Amino acid sequence: MKTAVSESAIRPRTLYVETSALLAALLEGESSALRALRGGFNVVASALTLAEAARVVARRRAAGVLGGEKLATVHRDLRTFARRCRVISISRVVLAQVGLIFPVEPIRTLDAIHLITAQRLGAPPGEVLLLTRDRRVRANAAALGFLLD
Repeated sequence: MKTAVSESAIRPRTLYVETSALLAALLEGESSALRALRGGFNVVASALTLAEAARVVARRRAAGVLGGEKLATVHRDLRTFARRCRVISISRVVLAQVGLIFPVEPIRTLDAIHLITAQRLGAPPGEVLLLTRDRRVRANAAALGFLLD
């Protein structure tokens, strides 16, 4: 006998946003990243996401690649994102785990911080949609059981 499974039981409720996907949405207007960000999830990001995004925006501004109205819009959208999501601090516990072996090596330190933070959300990986455009993060997230956009 089959049992009906409700859509809410299948659909993840939590969206972990890694920097590359946030930047794809804010700077490039990437439709799939924007769709995920507007998807009604409980949005979570590491403080690292906000720091990395701010740094990229500052570098692009200094290089003359980003300015004027687009710069103002990106700053506004970044502030809005920070207000609407749950920002997780980079804790000593997270930093202590950076040296662990990941399923797909090599992986960079900052990518490891993102993955460890996502693992520590308190939800099973299969209930968290991880939004990233970074191939190393994607490979490891898939190997760890996270859902990918």
